[in-house]
Amino acid sequence: MTATRLVPVETLQRIVETASRAPSVHNTQPWRWRGGPRTLELFADRTHQLSETDPLGRNLTISCGAALHHAQVAAAALGWSTGVVRHPDAAQPDLLAALELSPGTPSPTASETLAAIATRRTDRRRFNTWPVPEERQAHLARIANQWDARAVALTDESERYIAERLVRRAAEHQREDPAARAEQERWPQRQAGDGVPAGALPAPSDRAGAHPHRFEGTVWEDHPGPEVEATDGLIVFFDTRDDPPAWLRAGEGLSAMWLAAEEGGLSLVPLSQVIEVAETRRAFQVEVLGSLAHPLLLVRVGWRSTAGTSLAPTPRRTVSEVLDLA
Repeated sequence: MTATRLVPVETLQRIVETASRAPSVHNTQPWRWRGGPRTLELFADRTHQLSETDPLGRNLTISCGAALHHAQVAAAALGWSTGVVRHPDAAQPDLLAALELSPGTPSPTASETLAAIATRRTDRRRFNTWPVPEERQAHLARIANQWDARAVALTDESERYIAERLVRRAAEHQREDPAARAEQERWPQRQAGDGVPAGALPAPSDRAGAHPHRFEGTVWEDHPGPEVEATDGLIVFFDTRDDPPAWLRAGEGLSAMWLAAEEGGLSLVPLSQVIEVAETRRAFQVEVLGSLAHPLLLVRVGWRSTAGTSLAPTPRRTVSEVLDLA
């Protein structure tokens, strides 16, 4: 017997469309959804996993966590309550979460949050030189922690210096790794609804002082770039475990933090390379976290420059590509 559909198909489609605006490593969008009569299930899409730089699926799962948070925001905006079970079936490791949807009332902050989703970009251009107050950084970390993630701002000068040094070392390591470099170079050149188009990278006029990023050399020649400015904020996601549940929580917290930053005029740039390279990940764990926890993601925070033009949204896979209806 076919179950009565409580949640309209159009509602599921709108939730998934909004969830697909979530940030993901290389804009891989490594997720799939399955919609049931009253549920929406999130699966990892291994065909969009980066095998060279993310063999364990850490970045993939963090990306899916961000999509999971976006989905909860979208559902609340549409007047649906969500009960979320994370990793509901040990026999299906790629089933990351199941959302039980029930009628509710629209969230009072829905319009502001949806606006932040619509305008959020990964802006790799240089930040404004205005300092990001330590309390503002701590506030963003607290927002992430409200989603059971663990995040803390790095405000100690020595910790910041070590973190930046390790970021540089990781970038150099991947530039010297032919397989990793080939993987990175494939994504800016993709013609499908994913990847990082040239328009999402700093234009020639913005290169001086632009933040170092993994796609340097794919659109223009490599350049050294600046050290972390004293005005930039650095926030690290960490956990006592380095496993899929921790990664998923980090992704949800990252999404919540990013949207709050967007509403407040701040930009975020994930610095995942320092975690992708085993050598720098271990060094970060010891030298920055004191071997007390595993680093999962490092994020740079700064004020958007008022001089540059607005970035166009990066491409997205269509809803029909990522949503299956049961």
